[in-house]
Amino acid sequence: MTQLMPPLDDLLVTDEEANNLTYFAFAKSHKAEPALAPTKASVGEMPDVLAGRYRIERLLGAGGMGAVYRARDLLSEQFGDPDPYIALKILSEEFAESPDASALLYSEFALTRRLRHDNVLRLHSFEVDTDCQRAFITMELMRGLTLDKLLCERPLGLPWKELRDIALPLLDALAFAHARGVLHGDMKPSNVMLSEEGVRLFDFGLGQAEEGILPGLPHLSRNRFNAWTPGYAAPELLEGQPLSASADVYGVACVLYELAGGKHPFRRLPSTEARDGHLERELHAPRNLPKHCWPALRTALAFNAADRTITAAQLRDAMGATSTWLQRLRLRA
Repeated sequence: MTQLMPPLDDLLVTDEEANNLTYFAFAKSHKAEPALAPTKASVGEMPDVLAGRYRIERLLGAGGMGAVYRARDLLSEQFGDPDPYIALKILSEEFAESPDASALLYSEFALTRRLRHDNVLRLHSFEVDTDCQRAFITMELMRGLTLDKLLCERPLGLPWKELRDIALPLLDALAFAHARGVLHGDMKPSNVMLSEEGVRLFDFGLGQAEEGILPGLPHLSRNRFNAWTPGYAAPELLEGQPLSASADVYGVACVLYELAGGKHPFRRLPSTEARDGHLERELHAPRNLPKHCWPALRTALAFNAADRTITAAQLRDAMGATSTWLQRLRLRA
């Protein structure tokens, strides 16, 4: 009888290899030498075609941890797909040398895949090119404008109707993520796109699952990457506290304030510096925000997490309410 399984001795690995989350992804076969996490010597240059299928066309954007490319899916093209284009996210060569780099990328994939929402970027697959030893994510190719670029074109902010059409789906997406136990971790204008299909929230690279959600997913520390965006990260994050839904609310509140008036609420200073400088005393309602929405947004912008007593869903309800509706609610109370 043909032996379908390799000998037991070949399946045994050292404790170090068992804890190395990139070992199994990059091991080509059970006969291969144990593949340690990619190092500067082992991580190869990115080829023109990844995994024999995705032809890289051009760079769409790059951050501290990775880059996103426009790519052509050659397999889809071969079967006559009229739109074989995708976006492909791969870790930067420098970051890919980290032992848990691929695990972080897979964490982003697993978290985002959990969120099937019209206003969250849709991911397709997590794959590994074993020749260059690089992991990557394929996702829908968005065609549109990120909010940071929109703000450059609209320095005075957006009128209320346009702002509302962005704020409500964005808060819907964030509230849905929180309801599913997923924290975004990096709410800022460049991580939200106004696309042909509507608003899209993306880049959960700093995201985490709340305790008890996706228990098999490793809880990897992002602190050593120093990746928080200081102007949009809540003070507690910059001081080393764990990510929370409340921190996401602070970040999205900064984005909404900026969209409403064209200016960041705290001059884009690190939130800890803004707090220590008592900049909340200078805070006032942005020009294009209705007065009845300001109390909720002001609460979301609180430096102290204990004072930030509002959820993404509650902020969405406040932004979606009309002043007449609020007046009736007060009368009933």
